Amino acid sequence: MKRGSDANNDAKEDTEEEDPMTPLCASCDRCRSRKTRCDGQRPCSNCAAKYMKKHKLKSIEGVDFNEFECVFSPAKRRGPVPGRVGQARKANEAIERSKEATTSFVGMDATSLLQQQALSGGGLDEIAVRQMLLQQQGLGSSGISGLAGSDVSLLAGGSASSQLQQLNYLQQLGGGAQAMTGVTQEGEYNVDQGPSRRVKTEAVDDRTSPDTVAAHMPLLLRDSIDGNRLRAFYRLSVDELFALPPIPTNEDYCYRNSISESLLPGSHKFALNASRFGEVALGAIVHNEVSLAMELCNATVHCLRECVKDAVKSEYGFEVARAYFLLGAFRAFRGDMVRYFKYRRVCMQHLSKLENPKGSDLILASMAYLDSWAYMMYNANEKKLPNIDDSFPRVGCSSNGKPKTEVERDYGGCCGAAAIAADPNNQMWIQGAPPVYLNNEAPLHARSLDALACAIRSCCDQANSRFAMMSKEANPDGAADIAEEIPEETIMTVTNTAVLAREDELCSRNMVISAYALLQQHEATTGTTTQHNQGHHMIISAMDAFLDGGDEEGSGGFTDAQIQSLLSVCNTAIENPLLLHHGGPTYHMVSNATILLCHLMNGMHAMNASNSNGTSTEMEAAVFEEILDTFLSIRKLLSIHRRKLPVKLRCHGIPRPSMRGPKEGQPFVDLGETLMCGCRGCQGFVLMACSPCVAAERAKSATLKREVEETRESEEMLDGNDLDRALLDLESEFDLDDDALLNMLSSIVAA
Repeated sequence: MKRGSDANNDAKEDTEEEDPMTPLCASCDRCRSRKTRCDGQRPCSNCAAKYMKKHKLKSIEGVDFNEFECVFSPAKRRGPVPGRVGQARKANEAIERSKEATTSFVGMDATSLLQQQALSGGGLDEIAVRQMLLQQQGLGSSGISGLAGSDVSLLAGGSASSQLQQLNYLQQLGGGAQAMTGVTQEGEYNVDQGPSRRVKTEAVDDRTSPDTVAAHMPLLLRDSIDGNRLRAFYRLSVDELFALPPIPTNEDYCYRNSISESLLPGSHKFALNASRFGEVALGAIVHNEVSLAMELCNATVHCLRECVKDAVKSEYGFEVARAYFLLGAFRAFRGDMVRYFKYRRVCMQHLSKLENPKGSDLILASMAYLDSWAYMMYNANEKKLPNIDDSFPRVGCSSNGKPKTEVERDYGGCCGAAAIAADPNNQMWIQGAPPVYLNNEAPLHARSLDALACAIRSCCDQANSRFAMMSKEANPDGAADIAEEIPEETIMTVTNTAVLAREDELCSRNMVISAYALLQQHEATTGTTTQHNQGHHMIISAMDAFLDGGDEEGSGGFTDAQIQSLLSVCNTAIENPLLLHHGGPTYHMVSNATILLCHLMNGMHAMNASNSNGTSTEMEAAVFEEILDTFLSIRKLLSIHRRKLPVKLRCHGIPRPSMRGPKEGQPFVDLGETLMCGCRGCQGFVLMACSPCVAAERAKSATLKREVEETRESEEMLDGNDLDRALLDLESEFDLDDDALLNMLSSIVAA
């Protein structure tokens, strides 16, 4: 038995064969349903591209046409809408009745007549009442002929105006409420609405919305329960750290820009909706509603496509930049780094053109933190980054000859939003001296976040340097291979050069201290507490624990402050799991804090085993139990979160402790079984107790394990259940819309 879609296709093909003269639609069914341009070929380019991407083909030569599912339905017959003729006849009869009523009601007070009709529940034609009002003022029937064309001029008199107000009120009582809305029951505009408003409303309504936009528009309403739920997930996770300015409502936006809400152009609405869809899309991906998240992301893409049809205006330029940033963050969450870098470049281009850069520092600081995560995943190696310069040229300089400030001259960077976007060093990721942190006019929260991003980049550079030294010690003869794996450019980076030039101010330790001081000032200024910035404090505590030198006077173990910081980080993540969805390396920091807890437990277990009686004090036992409980909880949480991520974004797969207790001489948690992250900075936490030879060998083994894991995940996705395959098809289909938007943007930038 054939499936439903195949049967429909066969039926359509049989119809075409039986009647070859039947006219077909110019676009295929898929393109018409998605409202995309169709070239009319058999198959069309969109269907062919989808088929090639799904089956990983480079050519469609030799493929049967029916395999593409590119169907051209018969064109519908054009003609008058059924029932429209009857409506016109009824309208003519109503006009004739109004004329008869006018002759019979001459000399009678129109207001009293309308009151009688309204209270009795009867109806009265509006034209008849207007004619009576005009006759009472001496205008007669001659004024009726020009009523439709010059309604405002005829009713300019004070007495007529007062009577018309009473007329409209009484019409509401008698069932004529459509007079107040400006639209009749048949969908035609009331003459009271005014010509200019009628034309503008019709122009906006003529712009049809794509399927995903129209289907999910109710989620953007302020009283939408599902929409508020998704926005809550976004605000408790991504925006908890970024703290971007709230998106204005249509009323607030019109008030700020002195625009009538009824006359708000469609491009402005699409820009605002693009940012709103971007927020709820991230909220959906945080809550693991993947299919809904992709549909909302697709709605964001369609809104931005409508925006770029016209030149972006300064009034909504910031919202467009925000929408591209949120869209890039969504792609980063999905592991699509190529599109992340492309949307990031487009966002930078819009930020460089803003006349009023208010709020730009918050986007730039958020972008710097998100870039620091990409900096880690690519191990600061720009050669491994995707090449997007051909399709999206680098942002041009727009400083307009402005002299550099004293801070910019001292630190060798730029502080203005336009200058930061145009800086050649910031085209793929923000690096060098922290530009937002150095800008004293930027918001305190943004400066603190940018300082943390700089500290993370500096730690990544130091990790590359340590791994290069360990590799040379393990294999002195393999200098060429080591230089190829860890190039010198990944050690002496732009960030490392800036830090070494001002090490007393820009070193990682001082950056974390400055970030904490700025966050305290922000909380004191805004009246917020630690509860409002838990994620921000968690990152600072993690960095403080990572950069602590340890107990140098004692045995070289963990200090009390370091143990407290590690427990604080893990407990905060356990109490607020949504903080793991921060855009950036927050999840990796929590994983590394958990690894340090493993080292701490292994050390405490070894010390207990080395005692003569094999027992520990009551306090040590209580501390060990507290750490063990925390470790088991955070490990479970990280394991759940790790399974939701693409393989390339996953941090360590942390092993569980031995349930029967470790054997003599074995650690409590065998970190040798850890599936290590691909970032060298994260690998250093696992290998901190290993010799250089063992560390180099385990780093190579981790690379092979990640490749095996990625291959297995890909095979499971292809051979998975119907839901997984449907999700993969949906993602492939929506990727075509992303590519269409990016191609459109690329052509605009090139022009």
